[in-house]
Amino acid sequence: MASNVDTAVITPSFDIERVRQDFPILSEEVYGKPLVYFDSAASAQKPRAVIDAISTVYETEYANVHRGVHYMSQKATDAMEAARETVRSFINAGDVREVIFVRGATEGINLVASCWGRQNLTAGDEIIVSIMEHHSNIVPWQIIAEQTGAIIKVVPISSDGALDMDAFSDLLSDKTKIVAMTHISNALGTVTPIEEIIRLAHEKDVPVLVDGCQAAPHMTLDMQALDADFYVFSGHKIYGPSGIGVLYGKSALLEAMPPYQGGGEMIDVVSFEKTTYADLPFKFEAGTPHISGAIGMGAAISYINSLGLENIAAHENDLLAYGTEKLGELNSLRLVGTAPEKAAILSFVLESVHPHDVGTILDREGIAVRTGHHCAQPVMDRFDIAATIRASIGMYNTRDEIDTLVGGLGRVQEIFG
Repeated sequence: MASNVDTAVITPSFDIERVRQDFPILSEEVYGKPLVYFDSAASAQKPRAVIDAISTVYETEYANVHRGVHYMSQKATDAMEAARETVRSFINAGDVREVIFVRGATEGINLVASCWGRQNLTAGDEIIVSIMEHHSNIVPWQIIAEQTGAIIKVVPISSDGALDMDAFSDLLSDKTKIVAMTHISNALGTVTPIEEIIRLAHEKDVPVLVDGCQAAPHMTLDMQALDADFYVFSGHKIYGPSGIGVLYGKSALLEAMPPYQGGGEMIDVVSFEKTTYADLPFKFEAGTPHISGAIGMGAAISYINSLGLENIAAHENDLLAYGTEKLGELNSLRLVGTAPEKAAILSFVLESVHPHDVGTILDREGIAVRTGHHCAQPVMDRFDIAATIRASIGMYNTRDEIDTLVGGLGRVQEIFG
């Protein structure tokens, strides 16, 4: 977060050139120019350690897990469960059984909305979300609200993209049954005061689900200190493989919830008279899991740990401050999302130039940015725009790449006058 990290102090252990060498794709060229990748908020690139870990699974230790007595099954099971423990340690969950492997944060939110929601929501109950949620933390709640008669209440944001905490406090009531809130906005970079949100909700015995997709790559997570009831994030945003993610949930809540899907692995005993379900975490992991994905995500976390999240955060926040300054010097450019507490996302618009045109021209310069509504259309509506250009920063980006981006935007301005 740019506001509370001393960007002048980056420990010597974070060697950006060595880090970049760990990511094979960064040596690629686009249209004959070096790749400049500013789309990590959508999906981060993968270090060699992750690529090698996935290859090793299929080359030396692949078999289905948990049910086999043979050597390869035991080896794969041990590797997958070691990855689960790596995740537990990464987020400081109190119990490894509270770490559920899912296909991604989207599935994690849908799981909670469906399983917890069907059991706990009735007509007139209220669900609180914010206006800056990703669609994945809006639509599942709309679906369950339609099914149960619950009502969604929306917390507004200020003109700089900060969450309106007074409005949040006012919305909390005896009708509130769950709060679902982002930790960091994917469209704006705003860091929400999630600790305060959880504290206020818990004062009314309201559980909180946190979408941590953008937080997990950038800040230290501690579930026991945070006291979130549910927390989700995706592997592909923390430099791991796609198709794998994590749902953390307090064990008492997870144990009380019905299964999300039925099939193999999630059962204890099956008969046509009655089926009983497996203990956590397997109750929510029906079918053959994404074995290589879980192991690859564990490798990604180990890689992050080897660098130190505090070092990564300092480096990224230096780039955020530098990028904010340099983009601010461009005529006709307006940053969208300037909250005091912000993470490594630069969203902006150029006057009289459609974001898609900007993205296309930047692409020809070898610069990858994201253009569009970023699966956050209510945010775009809030600022009365259709889309933004989003440059999202990862651990492997540099100040020179920020300069390249600024130069590319200068080229856009030349073309459009």
